[in-house]
Order: sequence, then structure tokens, then C-alpha cells
Amino acid sequence: MDVLHRCCAGLDVHKKTVVATVRRVDPAGKVEKFTKTFATMTRDLLALADWLASQGVTIVAMESTGTYWKPVFNLLEGRFSVVLVNAHHIKQVPGRKTDVKDSEWIAQLLQHGLLRPSFIPPRPTRELRDLTRQRTQLVGEKSAVANRIQKTLEDANIKLGSVATNVLGVSGRDMIAAIIRGEFDPVKLAELARRKLRGKIPRLQQALRGSVTEHHQFLLRMLMDQLGQLESLIARYDARIEEALDPSWETVLRLTTIPGVDLRVAEIVLAEIGLDMDRFPTAGHLSSWAGLASGNRESAGKRQSGRTTPGNRWLKTALVQSAWAAFRAKGTQLSKKFRRIARSRGNKRAAVAVAHTILVIVYHMLKENTTYQEIAEAA
Repeated sequence: MDVLHRCCAGLDVHKKTVVATVRRVDPAGKVEKFTKTFATMTRDLLALADWLASQGVTIVAMESTGTYWKPVFNLLEGRFSVVLVNAHHIKQVPGRKTDVKDSEWIAQLLQHGLLRPSFIPPRPTRELRDLTRQRTQLVGEKSAVANRIQKTLEDANIKLGSVATNVLGVSGRDMIAAIIRGEFDPVKLAELARRKLRGKIPRLQQALRGSVTEHHQFLLRMLMDQLGQLESLIARYDARIEEALDPSWETVLRLTTIPGVDLRVAEIVLAEIGLDMDRFPTAGHLSSWAGLASGNRESAGKRQSGRTTPGNRWLKTALVQSAWAAFRAKGTQLSKKFRRIARSRGNKRAAVAVAHTILVIVYHMLKENTTYQEIAEAA
């Protein structure tokens, strides 16, 4: 019997239980299987680890479904070689029968070397991921609240957004605060404008003449309070992320020299892929993992689809946003590439293509410890 691991285990992880199957092959080639179910409390997971060790297990595999695998992985990774596998990959392996338990099937595939492990960064990077992902969600919530504030102003026929570029800038916030306090005189409200906005006072006076009711005041008060709370939370996450990245801050700053990559995107990139590029044999492997590589479906020598593959949505979203920022950074090779592709394939495909290029640049910068320099033609 051709096996890669003589004694291994497969875990079927659920919210309340973990089903573990140990699969052992003796020198004569006889297969022994032992299955046991454990609860998911910490005490029970420690008992699971002890049981696996007593069975002689050195490597364990489980599916990366939901978030239930995380505490199991955290408790086992120090004692065993833990393989986390994309559930989609397991389903694609032929030969599975409907009456085979999930844990048995995972153990069998692991034993014969038929599982492809997912990329799991070290614990510090995983913790950094938690921080950047939570912050990204809060930033999304902040944008939603800002849109609701704008909608409420429009409902009161306050056209501040038609004159001020940023409704929630310093001037805009002062005007909204005054409206909440009960000041409706457009002349007095317009006088709260600062800096360049003061050159638009006549237009502001017209835009700020609305029909604000007590209901609008209440909504604006609640929304501005919510906005302030979100901004406070985001600032605390920013500080925590900066603290976590302090040893690698020079690398963060180097990444921000890439057109379109700001500090927040650089932090997300390092949180998602880490610093060690040896985990990815080539830039193409990293691009595929991130979901920025072109599809490669062919049949009878004809290409059927060039759509990108599913990948890391957090990294992909951040890099596509960077691509749009790079497009606005005129005079750079990335901007030129965006425009060239957009002419024939549209803006959305151009954004993905430039995002892919940015990731390739990041890969080589981290791999070779280099800095970004403009070249004759972007990769």
C-alpha cells in the first residue's frame, strides 16, 4: 500500500462536536481506524489532543469551514503538524462514497497525500488579520453612516453636498452641529465655512436654505453620535495595528511607495500574506491564492473563460481599491497601464489587472527586500 503518512487523523469540526478518525497502517499493510467524538469546550479539545498523541498521530487534517476550526487549530498546532484544507478541494477529489464519514475520508486523503494545505500564517500574522479585517468592517459601517447623514440632509433639502466636496469635513460638521442645535439661518450657517470653502459662501447660503424639522434634527444627532463612535473605534484599531506592525514598520513604509498603496492598504497586505514569501514559490502562486490571477479554463484547445478565481477577498478588495488610486496618480506606469487596458477591456478589468500588477510588485519587494522604482513598463 502506497501511503505518505503511516499514522494520521482527520477531523470533522462542528460547532458543538469534533469527530476524529485516526487511520494507522501497520508494517504488514493492514489499516486500522479509530473514531471518537469530542465536545468543543477547551477541556474537551485538550482531551482530543491527548488522545491523538496516545494513538501516535503526528499529522492532523481538517476542513476550513466557517470559524469553528480556529480554536481547534490553535490548540493543536503546537503539538501536531496541522493541515487546514479548503472544503471545495476535498469535494473535488473523486471516489468518495456517501456512507463514508467525513473524518474518515479526510484521514484517508491525508494518508495518501491527496490534500492541498491552505496557507495559514503564523499566529502574530493571524492576530494582525483579525485587527485589519475588523477595522475594514468598521470603515464600511462608517461609510454607510456617512451616506445616511447625506440622505437625511437631502431629505431636509439641505444641499451641502452640492457645494462642499466633503460634507463631513471640518466646515460640514460645524454646520451640521449648528443645525442639530437649532440654527437654521443659512447666512449664519454659511459663515461657519473655513479655508477654501469660504470662497463659496454665496452658494452655501443657497444650499443651506432648507426645511429642517425636529425629526431631521433627531436623526442627524443620532447619526453623528454613531459616526463619532465608529471613528473612535477605528482610531483604536489603527493604534493597535501600528503597535503590532512596529517591528516591520520600515517594510510598511516601503510598500507605500507603490503608486496607489496607502498606509492602510500596506497594513492589510502584510496582515494577509505576511513577510515570508517563501510560502509562495512564484508571484503567480500568490496571485492565484489572492484571486487576482486570470482563469485558465480550456477545452479542445479553446480558452473558455478568463475570469479570476475565488481568493482572499480582503486582500483582493484592498488591491483593487489601490488600482483605482493608482489610476488617479497621473504619470506613473501603473496609471498608464490602467488606461491602456481600460480602452479595450473596460475599467473593471483594468482595475483587476493593475491590482494583479501591484501584488506582483509587492511579492518581489518582500522576496528580494527591495524598494519600488518606476520602470519603463509595468510588469
